[in-house]
Amino acid sequence: MRAYMQRKWHPKRIPVLLRGALVALIALLGVGLQSAHADIGGITLVVYKGGWIIGGSAGHGTLNFHGRFYPLAVGGIDYGFLFGGSRTVLWGRVSNIWRPSDVAGVYGAAGAGLALGVGVRGIVLVNQKGAVLELSGRQIGLMANLDLSGLAITMR
Repeated sequence: MRAYMQRKWHPKRIPVLLRGALVALIALLGVGLQSAHADIGGITLVVYKGGWIIGGSAGHGTLNFHGRFYPLAVGGIDYGFLFGGSRTVLWGRVSNIWRPSDVAGVYGAAGAGLALGVGVRGIVLVNQKGAVLELSGRQIGLMANLDLSGLAITMR
């Protein structure tokens, strides 16, 4: 028993514990610094959506990042309970991006909505690169939906 206690608290063991704690601290700082370099930008999207059970969407938009404007193309597919057509104008911010091309990618969402004339829309989306879109806006048209949708944004 005495030999076990001496090995457990042996002075040579302390540097190993300190090394492990130091490695963990450096890893946490690295992750924190990496996130600290991520930036935000403004984004505006105009999306036309229509369909009957299976639907599609297409549109365009603009990314404002570090004072420069980048044109975007938007397209997607919807599946579920979907009826009608609408035009949605969304604006907001995109966060967790390092360069403008980080906005490009595929965004997935499950949604429900009803627009009879003019409606309000808000959505948060994340792509495979970690870019986060926080958007709100107006939807105009006749649209009822309870669906799964995929939205692809590309740089033009």
